[in-house]
Amino acid sequence: MPPGVSLSITAPTSGSAISPGLGLALVGCGSAMPSTSLSNSDLSRRVETSDDWIRSRTGIGARRVAGADESLTVLASRAARTALDHAGWNPADVDLILLATSSPDDLFGTAPRIQAALGATGAVAFDLTAACSGFLFALITAGQYVASGAVRRALVIGADQLSRWVDWDDRRTCVLFGDGAAAVAVQACPAEESGLLGFRMRSDGSRHACLTLAQTEGREPLLDGISAQKGGFAPIQMNGQEVYKFAVREVPQILADLLEHTNTQAGQLDWLLLHQANQRILDAVAERFAMAPERVLSNLAHYGNTSAATIPLMLDEAVRDGRVRPGHLLASSGFGAGLSWGAALLRWSGPRR
Repeated sequence: MPPGVSLSITAPTSGSAISPGLGLALVGCGSAMPSTSLSNSDLSRRVETSDDWIRSRTGIGARRVAGADESLTVLASRAARTALDHAGWNPADVDLILLATSSPDDLFGTAPRIQAALGATGAVAFDLTAACSGFLFALITAGQYVASGAVRRALVIGADQLSRWVDWDDRRTCVLFGDGAAAVAVQACPAEESGLLGFRMRSDGSRHACLTLAQTEGREPLLDGISAQKGGFAPIQMNGQEVYKFAVREVPQILADLLEHTNTQAGQLDWLLLHQANQRILDAVAERFAMAPERVLSNLAHYGNTSAATIPLMLDEAVRDGRVRPGHLLASSGFGAGLSWGAALLRWSGPRR
């Protein structure tokens, strides 16, 4: 096992749920994307790059960029409202709202704004920051609240607006990221019907410098000999080669570990649902598990890396177009800054009306 902190829970080998009491059913989903699409050809007018250069290295063809009236709060609220409608819930029925984001509209927290926008007056709402691992970590966190009996219904949202933190003159990073939001509605269910069959979560802070959105170092003089740090963040910095090597090594390993401990064979999986960072990473994981390319969910070409939004966005798209159906088994993995990574074995339930 690599250095760092690790947390893992799995179902017994019989395939029953994590908790002997309550399980977690995935019953609704929704997404909201900015209206403006920025193609690779568009970007080539800003920086020295080309459609072929970007596609051959990443698989990305375009990304969405939030407009003046498309804040993170607006996009996340739209996605959450669509997930509510899909699940057939009234906002007043929601007990918990978890927002996975690294780019909030307010550093004190954006989830409460979403709670207010939805009219979910009975829900507690808070942000969770784990970059591109954020949605999966938030889903697992919601699962623990549900399993304990403290929460019955929850909205788990992944949303990021990294366009505001990208250096648009750095062709190494500006081609990668896009904006977007997506949400999943989850609720308590009998343990034997659980849609969260096991998970792994890991962090290794010794490699944090590989991908950062760090504070700036400026200070403001207050009095003689006394100064205070001025708030602000530098653009995203990434060692792309190291992040790629990390992902192609750790993601297959953590997924293999999860499958082994849940007594699951790769052939039993209906889909691989991975963080959408680079098509070569998706291909490498599929090859490791001998899964046909058509069983690896990918929309990277259209949206780029939307950070915490990629997994729920891909899930929503595949549910809406009929690829993912009730009862389907998905192996999911999120990975990114921190460095952090995780995996979950999921079963889609769909609306329970």
